[in-house]
Amino acid sequence: MDLTDLDLARALLIADKDATLVAVRDDEIITCTEHGIKPLLAWVRDGRDLTGFSVADKVVGKAPALLYAVLGPDAVFSPVMSWTGRAVLLAAGTATSYDALVPHIQNHARDGQCPMDASVEGIWEPYEAAHVLAERARRLFSSPQLA
Repeated sequence: MDLTDLDLARALLIADKDATLVAVRDDEIITCTEHGIKPLLAWVRDGRDLTGFSVADKVVGKAPALLYAVLGPDAVFSPVMSWTGRAVLLAAGTATSYDALVPHIQNHARDGQCPMDASVEGIWEPYEAAHVLAERARRLFSSPQLA
């Protein structure tokens, strides 16, 4: 049986307990271990293009979905995807698959919404969202390289 890029990305994400996202395009495999949207923000900042890639990401809410809309992968799988995250990806023409579709992504304390998703609650334009998320991340993480 031939594995598709998405099948491989999903299998690698499950197999590597440290991986937070895996992107696959033919023989090219990118594995990230950073949590949250940091790697996606860096890719957007650097002008990375994920066209042709299939991505498996641990958690996809609205914030990462908007960044994926800028990056342009062909498909995104997540064990946990929010309703708005899926809507954003579908609107961007990105195929989606998930194990659980949830109303919203919880914060780490599990007592409210993910702060990144909350910061783009009223935003649907991906490039505007990328700017807002970079600013939010800079304030939240005090990390100037995320600009």
